[in-house]
Amino acid sequence: MSEDLILELKGITKIFPGVKALNNVHFQLRRGEVHALMGENGAGKSTFIKVITGVHAAEEGHMYLNGEEVHFKGPKDALAAGIAAVYQHPTIYPELSVTENIFMGHEFKKNGMIQWNAMNKEAKALLDRLNANFKPTEEMGALSVAQQQMVEIAKALSTNAKIIILDEPTAALTASESQELYRIVDQLRDEGVSIIFISHRMEDMYRLATRVTVFRDSQYVGTYDVNQITTPDLIKAMVGREIKDMYPKPQVEIGEEIFRIENFSRMGYFKNVSLNVKAGEIVGLTGLVGAGRTETFQAVCGIEKPDSGKVFVEGKEVHIAKPKDAMDAGIILLPEDRREQGLILTWGLGDNVILPIQDTLAKGPFKVLNEKKERELSKQYLEEVDTKAVTIFDHASTLSGGNQQKVVVAKALASDNMKILIMDEPTKGVDVGAKAEIYAIMGELALKGYGIILISSEMPEILGMSDRIYTMCKGRITGCLDIAEATQEALLELSMEKGNNKEVAE
Repeated sequence: MSEDLILELKGITKIFPGVKALNNVHFQLRRGEVHALMGENGAGKSTFIKVITGVHAAEEGHMYLNGEEVHFKGPKDALAAGIAAVYQHPTIYPELSVTENIFMGHEFKKNGMIQWNAMNKEAKALLDRLNANFKPTEEMGALSVAQQQMVEIAKALSTNAKIIILDEPTAALTASESQELYRIVDQLRDEGVSIIFISHRMEDMYRLATRVTVFRDSQYVGTYDVNQITTPDLIKAMVGREIKDMYPKPQVEIGEEIFRIENFSRMGYFKNVSLNVKAGEIVGLTGLVGAGRTETFQAVCGIEKPDSGKVFVEGKEVHIAKPKDAMDAGIILLPEDRREQGLILTWGLGDNVILPIQDTLAKGPFKVLNEKKERELSKQYLEEVDTKAVTIFDHASTLSGGNQQKVVVAKALASDNMKILIMDEPTKGVDVGAKAEIYAIMGELALKGYGIILISSEMPEILGMSDRIYTMCKGRITGCLDIAEATQEALLELSMEKGNNKEVAE
């Protein structure tokens, strides 16, 4: 083992009943290195992390730490050896303080008594090291996602970790929050900490890592210098095929206006928001954190109550007091948080898909469910979006992020009167191959004449898939650009505009 290697894994194989989750994979991590680990959902990355951190024991292979072979019996062994992980969905104790979360399981004790002053002081030192803008005595549940993630990193540092694994750390962060995370990672690297950075976002890898290792179908594909591999070659390594067109947007003949909102306002969230969508058109909506994009369309769909505003579908005003009213009018929302708001994870895929139309499928005065019809329809819609699953009875929780998103789309298609599809951050936490598939589905829906609103923070996505793009800032529409005149610089300028009351064309 080379002297600059702090961690090395050789020939790691992990088998679960009926599944080989890892098959002879390899990995090397240097001291003070940021090393990206990439691959599609289901490639084996999460299982690999759990082998490194002692959650799972591999059936085959060897792991070396500082040149010595190690065998972890559990996560405590890994922590004691200086390895810590910060997961995409961290386990937090929201009612407890930041200090309590940082030192949970390794509190400072003297004569059996917890030393609160010493812990608060050390917690503050850790937070100061990360330039945190909150106090160690604050309640964990009151912090933002980015701040909670910072606490998790502080928790890792509190164990004197020399290796920190960051699992999809930017998936739930805004652009500005991601920049702050980059700063922290740079700082930790400069302090000599070695970091394994798992992400689906190319920009994360290019910004932070010097090397990238790719897994595909539970196997090791290769390790590459970041400055020597092209994006197309990296994508091909991850998905096993060439994706010639990342944004497969077909030529669509745009029809008449199909949807319009006028002067939507809600005190403290958004004001006088107006926009329209035509049949077959994909309209992008972008803006920085707090712009009010999600809140506006939650109000449009009856999830929240606006103070004022009108909704028109196919030229006729519709009145929406609750989500069912929106669905009845043909307005379908795919929420930003698919796990919490879009799916019932403990239900089968079929049950999730037919949930919006269950009442219409029930027969007779006692509303007896037509199970045969339900199975046929759910299977049809899941196949339409090419969901990768064994059966319609598989729980939604067993699917990758990309396939979960496809189930949410299938659920929308089951609403047979759909006219407008609002997609809020549809590719968040989704791998590059599944992204291309979701974009293809969007294009097919546009060809069929649906109007689509794409709410996204991802500029390449907005520019690659939209016909027109609206920008929002501080609750107001600040501009509307045709795709021919839209650039990332122009959109960012409009998204940060201070005036916030610019007249926009429809």
